[in-house]
Parts: sequence; structure tokens; C-alpha cells
Amino acid sequence: MTRADLPPANTRRWVASRKIAVVRGVIYGLITLTEAKQIYGLSDEEFNSWVSALAEHGKDALKVTALKKYRQL
Repeated sequence: MTRADLPPANTRRWVASRKIAVVRGVIYGLITLTEAKQIYGLSDEEFNSWVSALAEHGKDALKVTALKKYRQL
């Protein structure tokens, strides 16, 4: 994975594959969490929810259509 695999900075439509790319970019050290938050306008809570959903349920949990199914009560 390289920086070229990251979504464009002007991304507004967050599909699961783009969320995964950002999470992997931070985990693999391509960008820092601070950079990711600045570039993509993410909050700590939003990024952490992506990481948690991916870790607990896999990529399907990051799909908008599956939010209810994987949402924690």
C-alpha cells in the first residue's frame, strides 16, 4: 500500500473501501492519525468507530447500509 492508494483529500462520499484505505494508511504508517484527521476532516470518534467496526466485524460493518446491523447499543 502506498499514499497513492489513499482516497483523494476532497472525498465526501465514504464507501467502505475508502474508510478501510484510510484506516490501513494510519495503521501501516503511511500517514499519521493527525494527518488523516486534517486531510479528511475526521474526528477522533469517527476514525475510532471505523477501526472498531473493522476489527470487530470486518469490512461489511463499514458499509452505510449495514450500520444498524452492527451498531452497538
